[in-house]
Amino acid sequence: MKLSVVIPVYNEVKYIEDVIKKVKDVNIEKEIVVVDDFSTDGTREILKGLQEDGVKVFFHEKNKGKGAALRTGFKYTAGEVIIIQDADLEYDPQDYIKLMEPINSGIAEVVYGSRFLERRYTPDYKNLFYLFHFIGNKILSFLVSILYFTKITDMETCYKVMKRDVLDNMNLTATGFEIEPEITVKILRRGFKIYEVPINYVPRDYREGKKISWRDGINAIYVLFKYRFKK
Repeated sequence: MKLSVVIPVYNEVKYIEDVIKKVKDVNIEKEIVVVDDFSTDGTREILKGLQEDGVKVFFHEKNKGKGAALRTGFKYTAGEVIIIQDADLEYDPQDYIKLMEPINSGIAEVVYGSRFLERRYTPDYKNLFYLFHFIGNKILSFLVSILYFTKITDMETCYKVMKRDVLDNMNLTATGFEIEPEITVKILRRGFKIYEVPINYVPRDYREGKKISWRDGINAIYVLFKYRFKK
């Protein structure tokens, strides 16, 4: 099955070329759909040069947020399966192959790449940023498990993989990082099971361009409760 790789981008001039090269190097049938969310650091100029190299690139005319960029990207995908790829080097695109295995074998329609299965990622307990991020994700994953009667270890993972019929008619509305819990709860509310596989992960911090903050965690909790009790 053809894979559509959706990459939302905002100010990733240091990483974007390497990320796209790593995605291209994965030996799997795929298309690459990049949405630039009005970068101001030179990323847009790099992406304009990549358009002629088989990459679909779309440009927002103002900064709208990760959720808005993903929603734009989803509209222009043609593959039977969609995966989200962040525009940095935290995640390894070579993991696509094992993420696709449960879908190709017919045992899953949605697969999440978990950083915490098989202890693939252990937080640096001396680094408060990493520690708070780890704890926050654990809290969100626990809330999903309790509120939606399922078991999930890594709700905030970038690697969310789903067949097209799962994404179709999902009616996503989030514009920011709250797109992550919105996707998760709408998958579960539609009756799909989330299958998790372990992935590799190398975290970065704010000095390297990490953009998510504690406020995004609060918004995520709000979304989890909002859709649990919404009819």
